[in-house]
Amino acid sequence: MVKMGELWATLGSVIASLMFVRAILKEYFPYQLWGYIEKYSHKLVRFVYPYIEITFPEFTDERLKRSEIFSAIQTYLSANDSVRTRASRFKADVVKDSKSIVLSMDDKEEVTDEFKGVKVWWVLGKNTPKRDFSFSFYPAADEKRFYKLTFHKSHRDLITGSYISHVLDEGKATTVRNRQRKLYSNNPSKNWHGWKATKWSHVHFEHPATFDTLAMERKKKEDIKKDLKKFSESKEYYKKIGKAWKRGYLLYGPPGTGKSTMVAAMANFLNYDIYDLELTTVQDNTELRTLLIETSSKSIIVIEDIDCSLDLTGQREKKKEKDDEEEETDPIKKKQKEMEKERDKSSKVTLSGLLNFIDGLWSACGGERIIVFTTNFVDKLDPALIRRGRMDKRIEMSYCSFEAFKVLAKNYLNIEWHEAFSG
Repeated sequence: MVKMGELWATLGSVIASLMFVRAILKEYFPYQLWGYIEKYSHKLVRFVYPYIEITFPEFTDERLKRSEIFSAIQTYLSANDSVRTRASRFKADVVKDSKSIVLSMDDKEEVTDEFKGVKVWWVLGKNTPKRDFSFSFYPAADEKRFYKLTFHKSHRDLITGSYISHVLDEGKATTVRNRQRKLYSNNPSKNWHGWKATKWSHVHFEHPATFDTLAMERKKKEDIKKDLKKFSESKEYYKKIGKAWKRGYLLYGPPGTGKSTMVAAMANFLNYDIYDLELTTVQDNTELRTLLIETSSKSIIVIEDIDCSLDLTGQREKKKEKDDEEEETDPIKKKQKEMEKERDKSSKVTLSGLLNFIDGLWSACGGERIIVFTTNFVDKLDPALIRRGRMDKRIEMSYCSFEAFKVLAKNYLNIEWHEAFSG
């Protein structure tokens, strides 16, 4: 079989000869006839060169934004064993907090891939533009890389349709499986502007909590895991019924019963990122919507202690006099009242804005999200906030039962059975 390099050399000679003939004809043929000659020469070139090339640049028109398509192709070629074994030069990248190495194609390296019996060729190319001396606040990329896909024109429909979609889907799925999950927190809006400024800051999420180590009845844990798994596999269902691919969870119960640990266990079970949304730093509903748009899919958006974050109860005006009386004797309520006063000075997020955040039109951006509210006092929340359809599943985090206590004994003392358990 003729090697790809030899084929390129042969085709290059043919094209060079045609270009020479073209220059001679253009010099001596009348201008009126040149249009016809050029038209048929293009047809001849297409007949001699039966391949189609598609280029995927690394950066989009926005100069500093990396193309998601380029990243997906890079991941696909790096993870595909049948493709990787055909390459001879690689670049090594460290991922997952220096715990593993991923090999990717080196510049100008060519590999082949097969899809439904059709062979295609991938090449990683690089353009180095001429330097200019114009001033810019943003650093210009000296090298602009691109992937070039070459295939026979008889397979145009298969490659431009099914194959490219297959490459992008596999690349994105691999990225999700291998990514270092993150725990995000929202930045104050005064820090949103400027180069490299972001609305969310993050750290690597490495919380060890799992459902196996969660102190809760086994039946209840299995029910939650089943619900989470069903949600993560229901993309077509949500599309069919015309709803955003999201689900709301309300975790309620006394302080210290494991609500935050439950969120960590959910994230580890689904392999999702976590966005810890601090409402008191959000100035208004517009900022809240902007933060939502900036979150990614496959994530859990958490608002902890929702009853203390904003005045969203709708019932406190009716109970104001009673609360004032209890405040004098109850230190917890007194502290809560002080937090509410300080909060109201800085944030203008309304109940209506939060409801739109949960299930308004903008909530459909991104897809595959779980929204979790935690609270110590579920009876204080406005019914509109926690109704069915917004908070699809309510989980009571109560004090430790005997079955849950045995989980704690195993976790902390490595005791699976003790004579006191049968007493």
